[in-house]
Amino acid sequence: MIPSPALARCRSTAAASTASTASTAFTSTSPHHAAAISVIKSDVDTGSDEFRENQRLMAEAVARLQGLTQRVQQGGPPKAREKHRERGKMLPRHRIRELIDPGTTFLELSPLAGHELYPEAEVPSGGIITGVGVVEGVTCVIVANDSTVKGGTYYPITVKKHLRAQEVAEQNRLP
Repeated sequence: MIPSPALARCRSTAAASTASTASTAFTSTSPHHAAAISVIKSDVDTGSDEFRENQRLMAEAVARLQGLTQRVQQGGPPKAREKHRERGKMLPRHRIRELIDPGTTFLELSPLAGHELYPEAEVPSGGIITGVGVVEGVTCVIVANDSTVKGGTYYPITVKKHLRAQEVAEQNRLP
């Protein structure tokens, strides 16, 4: 379940996160609260070889995850995307971007669903994009089928992801 304070933070910091694309960290702590936060003391030796090795391995893992996420966000194969555009249609992520209110963000649910799940087919994002966004000032669950993925075919993971989005909407009383 997505707690409503988290959605409120996403909405309130949307302008800040879109204004600063260089920063990848999400923070919702205001400056006057930041001064009141206690600092956790640590005995970790950041100069040790073990720390440096862990840091290197984590950086590699994060880079792989970012690369995978970028590939998945492209949707279906280039030929299918081009065919879609030639027909004068917008790609699903572009439709979502146009749907949500300017200056707000879209919290995507399960972007890596379907990754390496089916040996016979590549199903980026499970063939469907689901998430939470603000439309006309109302926080909503948004579902967009990606027809560039096998012509919009529904796989079992697509159905599961669609149902999960509906559960999120119901649990959080979102349209």
